[in-house]
Amino acid sequence: MINVKDILALYRKMVLVRAFEEKASMLYAQGHVLGFCHLYIGQEAVATGIFHNLSSNDSSITSYRDHAHMLILGVHPNVVMAELCGKVTGSSKGKGGSMHMYSKEHNFYGGNGIVGAQVALGTGLAFAHKYKNDGGISFTFFGDGAANQGQVYESFNMASLWKLPIVYVLENNGYAMGTSTKRAASGKGLATRGDSFEIPTILVDGMNLFDVLEKSKEAISYVRCGNGPIIMHVDTYRYRGHSMSDPATYRTREEVNAVKENRDPILKVKNILINEYSILLDDIVKVDNEIGDIIEQAAKFAIESKFPEESELEMDVTI
Repeated sequence: MINVKDILALYRKMVLVRAFEEKASMLYAQGHVLGFCHLYIGQEAVATGIFHNLSSNDSSITSYRDHAHMLILGVHPNVVMAELCGKVTGSSKGKGGSMHMYSKEHNFYGGNGIVGAQVALGTGLAFAHKYKNDGGISFTFFGDGAANQGQVYESFNMASLWKLPIVYVLENNGYAMGTSTKRAASGKGLATRGDSFEIPTILVDGMNLFDVLEKSKEAISYVRCGNGPIIMHVDTYRYRGHSMSDPATYRTREEVNAVKENRDPILKVKNILINEYSILLDDIVKVDNEIGDIIEQAAKFAIESKFPEESELEMDVTI
């Protein structure tokens, strides 16, 4: 049973992610963040809730929308922000940038720039867990756009045949870049995509931290019992465009504001802490301010850090 201390810790992680992403947006506009940049604002409850139930042997992998995963797993904000800015103090020594975060220490394998490629890689991680018999699970995140890629279904087939220990997390934020899921997914929708491979699917409200916590426990229990793969179809929403270069003109401001007002995952947790656990607003504001200071320090650290030397260009890189 989750207690108020756990809820506060999870709230803190969600606020950390949002504050980090908002600062990253500012640094991008100022020219400090190089290359592409995809933000997780609005989707904070998904990775936060799922990673709360990880064990030390589990591995995870995601797409290019990956800053949040690094932060929630415990990578220091300074290191993540420095990587965004292409600095040598970053997690990949400035060579990965926003789209290719990585942390071997936290069993996090990216940050992958090719749409859907991480699903095949995550399935490989699951195969490794089964081969080693280490009890680990692969948590493989992908979006509704990737759900239409062929390698996803090749991976589903293999995972089902070999009963691989994997939780596929389909983060359906409603839009594959600028295309609505309703216009891109035929049939009964993405939640049925595992049916042909006899992979069960759990429906999750990704804007509700507590639903993510409960459903991820259910998914993990299913996989750890040796039943093979499972899909978590997570209904979520991103507040910003697909990337920083996307003005998101394919949806109305009213649509976005309605989600912010009625479904915001952080606001939901904040209200529960105040109304059900009698946490003082001043204490929550204190947490928010502490996170703000951490993010400001991360930005300062990243900006002041050095770029890699030219001699580093071909080191640790396959060409």
